[in-house]
Amino acid sequence: MRSVEGLTPWPAELAALYREKGLWEGRTLMELIEERAAARPDHPAVACDAMTLTYAQLLDRAHACGDRMLRAGLRADDRIVVQLPNGWQFVVLLLACLRTGILPVMALPAHREHELRYLVDHAEARALAAPLHLRDFDHAALAMKLRETTETLEFVLLQGDPSAVPEDTLALDSLCAARARDEEHVAVPQPDPSAVAVFLLSGGTTGMPKLIARTHDDYVCNVRETARHTALGDDTVYLGTLPLGHNFPLGCPGILGTLIAGGTIVPLASPHPERTFAAIERFGVTHTAAVPAVVATWLDHASTVGAEQLSSLRVLQVGGARLADELAARVVSLLPGRLQQVFGMAEGLINLTRLDDPVEIVIGTQGRPACAADEVRIINEESGQEVAVGEPGLLLTRGPYTPRGYYNAPEANARSFTPDGWYISGDIVVQTPEGNFVVSGRSKDMINRGGENISAEEIENLAYRLEAVRLAAAVAMPDAQLGERVCLFAVLHDEHVLELEHVRNAFQEWGVAAYKHPDRLETVDELPLTKVGKIDKKALRELLLASLPAS
Repeated sequence: MRSVEGLTPWPAELAALYREKGLWEGRTLMELIEERAAARPDHPAVACDAMTLTYAQLLDRAHACGDRMLRAGLRADDRIVVQLPNGWQFVVLLLACLRTGILPVMALPAHREHELRYLVDHAEARALAAPLHLRDFDHAALAMKLRETTETLEFVLLQGDPSAVPEDTLALDSLCAARARDEEHVAVPQPDPSAVAVFLLSGGTTGMPKLIARTHDDYVCNVRETARHTALGDDTVYLGTLPLGHNFPLGCPGILGTLIAGGTIVPLASPHPERTFAAIERFGVTHTAAVPAVVATWLDHASTVGAEQLSSLRVLQVGGARLADELAARVVSLLPGRLQQVFGMAEGLINLTRLDDPVEIVIGTQGRPACAADEVRIINEESGQEVAVGEPGLLLTRGPYTPRGYYNAPEANARSFTPDGWYISGDIVVQTPEGNFVVSGRSKDMINRGGENISAEEIENLAYRLEAVRLAAAVAMPDAQLGERVCLFAVLHDEHVLELEHVRNAFQEWGVAAYKHPDRLETVDELPLTKVGKIDKKALRELLLASLPAS
């Protein structure tokens, strides 16, 4: 299989140990969900404004969708780029893929041609699932353009009114419909638990994101270990407001953990406070996850209208970026339920505060590893030696749900993984005597804009396409709402001028996701350099801070 060729396996002795300890169960995600569905077929599995699906109905649609994709010509190990908004169709398609062995590559609704073309090419995807339109963007036209101009893409699955779907594409809503009475089943073998279940996207520190191949074995472990610390059960109602293709709402424990526990998923396409509060009240939501920028809007809304609509909420997970202590304290005092800070990565390691932790730990730390088998080291970047407890250092990790390399990316693997399998996270952390982490920064050149990681190098490479730009450097600009925004420093060619509007218009024309568009442009005569001749990003950040108004 093609997927196996691009993987870096765990050492055989460790794989055997993980199986012996029961961390790798030898069962697929779909097996576990089907087992739960058999035990409570009439319990709601997915609930949203459009419809409610019981476990029996969800499994019927997932099996039928898988059969229809196979009859259309897709096969196990084919890649499908999934760029869908939160909705019941996302859940049905995901389960259909898990059952058939068709491998979903989790794109984001915000991605545009720049990102999608790369994902299709790198994954050698044969299919793309996207909405017809979303927020006034014509995803259907882009999908068909990609089919015409990439080598591998053959199938376009479009979500929306089936009557509006072009004839040479597949109507996703029809694929996800209930099985017709006379429709035949397609027999397929159960995927190997050690095989890839899903491809997640890295934060992308050097250019475009890498593909992270998560196997059934390791992702079941990921889901199980995080679920142990979030009090999931068959009465859980999980609200998904973050894009469900993200690791956080997908499997930490997210929608997969909820289905394995026998609970109910409530997919919501927007985290807007009014819609979120109404959904929590209507569906009796017990668990949800958010990034700090979203939580800040929820807190403001609760300060205005009160938090009575949130009375069913038991656990609010916050992650994706560092939650400021002040915001954490406001969550604890203003919102019902328990705050759980989550600090992790799609590459593996997930840290969480525990639901019974003292309030000072919940407010002031980002938690500790979910699994006893998670290995962590905190080292001095210069010496490579481990630092003392309480001292900041670079976090390295390995374990039963931390893959040993990116998919088919030897150069990136050489940068991001040590020869003995440690993943170099790029996070600078301090470990408390109790074992909790406090995130203090990033070693890698990243900008975290509202929970979306943006590679500074990618922004710079795009900026060099502009005729006016001679030198470019992108840095993070602090922002009270989003945490960070993108600031582009540029040295211009003689007799050229450049305005931020021109930069943003160019990024839009090139099909770059809107969240990557620079928020600020600083044109300078020269860029500061370090002693070894590299652009001094630290000096640029200091220059930027000095130019910003005092908060």
